[in-house]
Amino acid sequence: MFSAFSVRGRGSVRLAVAALVSGLFAAGSMVGAGPAVADDAPRHQGGAVATLDGLTTFDRAVLRDGGRNHELPAGLFEMTVDGGGRLKTYCIDIHNPTQEQAKYLETPWAQTSLGSNKNAGKIRWILQHSYPQVDDLTGLADKAGTGPLTERTAAAGTQVAIWRYSDGARVEALDPAAEKLADWLEKKAKNVGEPHASLSLEPSAVSGKAGGRLGPVTVRTDADQVTITPPADAAASGIKVTGKDGLPVTAAVNGSELYFDIPSEATDGSAELTVQATTSVPVGRAFAGVTKSQTQILAGSSRSTVSATATATWATAGPIPALSAKKNCAKGGVDITATNTGDEAFRFELMGFEHSIAAGESRTITVPVPEDQAYDFTITGPGGFSKSFKGVLDCKTTGNAGPSPDGPVSQLAPASAGGAAGGTSDTNLAETGASSTTPMIAGIAIAFVLVGGGAVFFVRRKQGPSSEE
Repeated sequence: MFSAFSVRGRGSVRLAVAALVSGLFAAGSMVGAGPAVADDAPRHQGGAVATLDGLTTFDRAVLRDGGRNHELPAGLFEMTVDGGGRLKTYCIDIHNPTQEQAKYLETPWAQTSLGSNKNAGKIRWILQHSYPQVDDLTGLADKAGTGPLTERTAAAGTQVAIWRYSDGARVEALDPAAEKLADWLEKKAKNVGEPHASLSLEPSAVSGKAGGRLGPVTVRTDADQVTITPPADAAASGIKVTGKDGLPVTAAVNGSELYFDIPSEATDGSAELTVQATTSVPVGRAFAGVTKSQTQILAGSSRSTVSATATATWATAGPIPALSAKKNCAKGGVDITATNTGDEAFRFELMGFEHSIAAGESRTITVPVPEDQAYDFTITGPGGFSKSFKGVLDCKTTGNAGPSPDGPVSQLAPASAGGAAGGTSDTNLAETGASSTTPMIAGIAIAFVLVGGGAVFFVRRKQGPSSEE
């Protein structure tokens, strides 16, 4: 997308973020809506985007917590990847429900509960050494000494072992063979490293003066090749995507350096490029919900469509900011990183504090966001320029075994249960299957709003017409 906007003037570009909107942060003030539609989804940092289909291969387990027993299904979920492909995942957040048809994004461990979990690597070891990565169930049963395993009991045993490390849960599989598998996996597990993203662009935002090449943006992927989609209106604007040698490119490989080649006569503005590939997503990658939904970890992938996006901003003079954002679970907030490649200081206000980034400098500011809360930063300017950072801060597993007796009970949706029989518990807990009822989350959204919505860039409009996004 190409949108013209100006950062000319006296070198002062202000990012104003208002205080919390009255009433939105009160307990129970908002009921979470269903999964966000694609046009309203958070900007993805790179990798696979998928929709949860439900719990497909599972048996039963019992969670023992607070002197009560909670019976629940345990096993494999399946997801459909946007653009093509299928994923199989296990849950790593036992106390939270999944939401029916929830949208999920491939996410680094540090931006989920795995980031602070010293046993995260053991979970990946379990995934590598059990079902479905190991599909020889006879051999798996012999190695673990469990007795005969089916796909359902193997999935249940694997999920139980994962829960013991992801949530520190006292959980047991009801099937004896599944329970023996869980015990064996738990005992044998070793810490292994986090897998890298299936596809990413580093950095995701660059900036500079018109009349030069902005970058580099480096491709990181296991795919043999990625396809590059140039900025919209590239032909009319003269903007090109080039390689390190300055020649236009339409494809790249791991390690390729890409640049935005901006003509000197280009109107101050921004542009976006997208890279896409087909590859298998690495086992152990985390998947976080766009809306509040149980965090998942990848157990298996078909060849799937993955993508990543990078933006460039340019001007002829003044401050020239590049903006990016990511969750910071360690600090309980969202990191907004602003880089100024202009020739004047980039000044802005964020959460009541004024900041100034000198020409050629970069700074990261952490905006506090309460756990389980939605956030939405929208940065806009003249000429249709708009950049949004939105999502849900879901950095911790819930430390509560389930709803109170008089609280809401999430039922397993029939489409997710697969017709499996099984007893019900004294409370149905937050079942690991999909729920068509989104739970009420106290103060689900933090709204950072000014003049009709969002945090706003105020810039001086350049004289003359400007193109709209």
